[in-house]
Amino acid sequence: MKPWLRLLWLGLLVASSATLTAVYTCITPFAAFGVLAATTLSRRDGLLLMFVLWLANQAVGFAVLGYPWRADTLGWGVAIGGAALIGTLAAQWAVRRLGSSRSLGQTVGAFLSAFVGYQLGLYALAVPFLSVAGAFAPGIIGQVLAVNVGALIALVGVSQLLAAVGASFHRRRAQASPARFA
Repeated sequence: MKPWLRLLWLGLLVASSATLTAVYTCITPFAAFGVLAATTLSRRDGLLLMFVLWLANQAVGFAVLGYPWRADTLGWGVAIGGAALIGTLAAQWAVRRLGSSRSLGQTVGAFLSAFVGYQLGLYALAVPFLSVAGAFAPGIIGQVLAVNVGALIALVGVSQLLAAVGASFHRRRAQASPARFA
């Protein structure tokens, strides 16, 4: 991926995280972002991206949505950040296990791994320390799943569009180059 496209992609992911946090308040699709981090970035860069996305999520939550500055709210923030990293690691594991070719099966496998990893990580990090009344009810998990699926579909589409733009740009440059030297 060209450096300018890579920066555009990363900027779009951060902007998407901030926007989705503002729209869905308490549901940021970290599993979907974990899949994209696992399929488009190196292991280190994917984890770094998730940390930045989590920071954007927290910034929007506290600065825009007015999350209260209480111990339980801060605890949930830490649990969400940890779970986002766990989900990303699970997606990266699935991508490695399912092969190097980018396919629907690989994306679905990475998504299932990321979603389960995120939910289990959130549960493990939250239950011992925080009030979780209702947070893991089937209806809530279903909403989180729906937001993640929708975000994944949209963001994979954007990723494909950027890949097509990059390929088109590369083809045009390659075709224009010989004419310059004629």
